[in-house]
Amino acid sequence: MELKISRQQQSLNSTQVTGIKRKVTTLSAMLIGMTLLAGISLTGCGKKDDTAKAGAMPAMPVSVITLQPTSVPISAEAVAQTEGAKEVEIRPRVGGILLKKMFEEGAPIKAGQTMFLIDPVPFQIALANAKAQLAQQKARLEQTQREAQRLQALVTSQSISQREADNAASDNALAQAGLVQYEAAVREAELNLSYTNVTSPISGIAGRFELSEGALVNANTSLLTMVSQITPIWVRFSLSDNELAQLGGPLTQANVKEVKLILPNGDEYTKKGQLNFAASSIDPQLGTQQLRAVFDNADKRLLPGQFVRVRVTTGQKDGVFVVPQIAVITNDQGRFVYVVNENNEATLRPVVTGNWIGKDWVVLSGLAVGDKVIVDNIIKMRPGATVAPHPAGEAPAQVANAAAKGTDKAAQKSTK
Repeated sequence: MELKISRQQQSLNSTQVTGIKRKVTTLSAMLIGMTLLAGISLTGCGKKDDTAKAGAMPAMPVSVITLQPTSVPISAEAVAQTEGAKEVEIRPRVGGILLKKMFEEGAPIKAGQTMFLIDPVPFQIALANAKAQLAQQKARLEQTQREAQRLQALVTSQSISQREADNAASDNALAQAGLVQYEAAVREAELNLSYTNVTSPISGIAGRFELSEGALVNANTSLLTMVSQITPIWVRFSLSDNELAQLGGPLTQANVKEVKLILPNGDEYTKKGQLNFAASSIDPQLGTQQLRAVFDNADKRLLPGQFVRVRVTTGQKDGVFVVPQIAVITNDQGRFVYVVNENNEATLRPVVTGNWIGKDWVVLSGLAVGDKVIVDNIIKMRPGATVAPHPAGEAPAQVANAAAKGTDKAAQKSTK
């Protein structure tokens, strides 16, 4: 019995040893396979890295400007509207039938030129009546003078009483006063007759005829047309408290150095203006100072009622930078520009801006002398992107060609 058990134990031990050998062999095969796979993977990764390097995006060509400090004017712009230096409403001074319009609408008018003719017949009749009454009064005056002289002689001879002589002298004085009254009536009738020729009190440009020939017009109320003097022409505008603070305070004729006009098409008017009115107080409802400038308009390029822009300059600010408006990015966090660093990477730089100068922003802080600001491809730009900068105005192809030549030379050296 004991002999049988020992034999079974030996048989079991042999079986265990054989299983262990098999497991060791399997593990060795697995380790060899894993080693081979690792080698293959590393080889594949190396190839992928090389492919990624070969397909990397090239540097984006961008135009840059190198900043240098400059001086800019201290100025502010505002929307303005032109108006005639003198604008007169032409109204009749007498009533009647409007017979004729004697001018061209929109044409130049000279001072004293007849513009309308009102029916003069009623006024001619009134003048004739006034002259007749004047003639009667002159005759009455002569009669009272003779009567007063005759009675005065009789008083001397005591043929009549002094009372009768005094009454005759009073009648003569009344006749004299009546003569003055009738003379005034004649002058009034002559003046009314002259008013039937409606004239312009100023030289300027005639407006639109508001009525029509044959219309009944009333004295001093019916508007016939307008005449505007546009040489020179006035420009009315206003500036807010903040704008006045940027300019150094409320404006006066003494502290304004220059006034320029920007036309609706963006062109700058060739003639410079001069401030001729500045309100002495701030409008409490609008919070603005009312201002007015005068411009020479000999060529009549400006017409009353035009909306323009006015640029007021009070001085000069030194040591600031100027960058194109297209280079400045604006969002809810402020304003930024892209600057090229020493590694030819685009970096975002916050800036504080002032006013516009033409098509440029005035940068008050955030930049330094020598900074290279990117001025194109802003939409495609991302912080940290590699760029190929070139001076603004130089064609990017020139830079690309130079880079290609440099790459060829480097390849030749590596081959050697």
